Amino acid sequence: MKIEPRTNSKVFSEGSIRAPNRAMLRAVGLKDRDFDKPMVGVASTWSEVAPCNIHIDELARAAKQGLQQAGAVGFIFNTITVSDSIAMGTQGMRYSLPSRDLIADSIETVIGGENLDAVLAIGGCDKNMPGCMIGMANAAVPAIFVYGGTIASGKVDGETIDLLSVFEGVGQLNQGLIDESRLKALECAACPGAGACGGMYTANTMAAAIEAMGMCLPGNASTPAESVHKREECIKSGEALYALIQQGIRPKDIMTKQAFENAIVVVMALGGSTNAVLHLLAMAHAIGVDLALDDFDQIQKRVPYIGNLKPSGKYVMEDLYRVGGVQAVMKRLLAEGLLHGECLTVTGRTVAANLEACPDLPEGQDVIRGFEQAFSRQGPLIVLRGNLAPEGAIAKMSGVAVKTHTGPARVFDTEADAVDAITHNRINEGDVVVIRYVGPKGGPGMPEMLSASSILVGKGLGEKVALITDGRFSGGTHGLVVGHIAPEAQSGGPIALLAEGDVVTIDAAAQSMMMHVADEELARRKAAFVLRPQTVKRGVLGKFAHNVSCASVGAHTDQDR
Repeated sequence: MKIEPRTNSKVFSEGSIRAPNRAMLRAVGLKDRDFDKPMVGVASTWSEVAPCNIHIDELARAAKQGLQQAGAVGFIFNTITVSDSIAMGTQGMRYSLPSRDLIADSIETVIGGENLDAVLAIGGCDKNMPGCMIGMANAAVPAIFVYGGTIASGKVDGETIDLLSVFEGVGQLNQGLIDESRLKALECAACPGAGACGGMYTANTMAAAIEAMGMCLPGNASTPAESVHKREECIKSGEALYALIQQGIRPKDIMTKQAFENAIVVVMALGGSTNAVLHLLAMAHAIGVDLALDDFDQIQKRVPYIGNLKPSGKYVMEDLYRVGGVQAVMKRLLAEGLLHGECLTVTGRTVAANLEACPDLPEGQDVIRGFEQAFSRQGPLIVLRGNLAPEGAIAKMSGVAVKTHTGPARVFDTEADAVDAITHNRINEGDVVVIRYVGPKGGPGMPEMLSASSILVGKGLGEKVALITDGRFSGGTHGLVVGHIAPEAQSGGPIALLAEGDVVTIDAAAQSMMMHVADEELARRKAAFVLRPQTVKRGVLGKFAHNVSCASVGAHTDQDR
């Protein structure tokens, strides 16, 4: 049974029975005048483990200030974060996706357990954003999101670089294209301060999606982490949340099917991360919206790809900020009839109303192209299906000239084995590298394969070797890659039946993914196949493996709907 949330903090001033509650709250600083005010949780993902989140403690205090100025009481509490970029290529990467659910559950738990009236959540790294959104959806109280912001770009010898430059530098070093001193220079300059990775990678993709959805203030997604305006946004977000409380507007009023469609449109136009598919599906599930891969497929066919942003393009998020940010992109998309302008947002106004005062993208800039100069007439995130992925897979085709690839499968059951083969030159042009048993259950945790894909790119094989997996890819991944293959190997999906040397075809134009194995042979392999036992049975990863759903529906862990 779903418990309806309390909507009025006056419960704390209702008679002598509430005296113990008030006594506890007095100990944390509340006065008589505060007990009639809305009480709001400020969910902070502050942490010293990553630059994405290291500044969020200051932002949380600014948000609390905004709440207090508006007439509410703010309570800062913390949740966790895992830095994907630090965990990448290690066993720690398995904890990244489960951290999304841990963040969501912790926010819901504090809001529900402390009887708070609303929540303002601040996220700075990849899983923070969907984790906060799922938590807000399940808490079912008025809510607003604040993005911690993007990192500044680094510079080496006048060249603009970011963290992806370091990952690809490993492959370049392995191929003899650069030396150790160059790699060290990249390492030392790539991350100059606070904020999330600078390209249109997962953090910036999800921030853009949330702004398109209307769950943060206009402009919030693009403001750099160390900009003086970021603190101002937090204060204004606190004030805006107070207004949502007064109006009784909750996430379910904003996170509608049309709002999710707006988010997908913006992600497609900007060339966002494949992880957006996974996270938007999970967020929709949390709020009770019927969203499926078919929705991504339909929108992909009608939205042009216009964002000249890394990893496939030239620019980073701070460049987009300088030319007007996500809201300027949204204004262009709205003018072309691609957005639902009538959707409600956290300002209490519609998308269209918010964008009226937004300046147009300036003439002469190259960060966002005009529709006539679009990189492609359709979005770059493509849903593939076939006998290798009957429930779907996701390919990101931005910046990839090769649209079809046929080659022999080189099958690996761990990323480490695949990376070893790539670095020791045992992978040849034309091969299809297969990394399986790294899906939601198989990982467990559905880790990202950025190490393998980046080394391929660094070695000059990004479009000469295909890489397919039931795991995920970083938002920084580019090249001929396909992820989220469903069903996964651990669940007995067809990818588990692939054998070394089987011929595989990836056809982006036909949106198909096939292994050329006779039906009789596949039937024989299936009859002989034995499911692998789940090796991790306890702890965070064990719980995740026991409860997680298929990637094709978002790899969520709520199975009751």
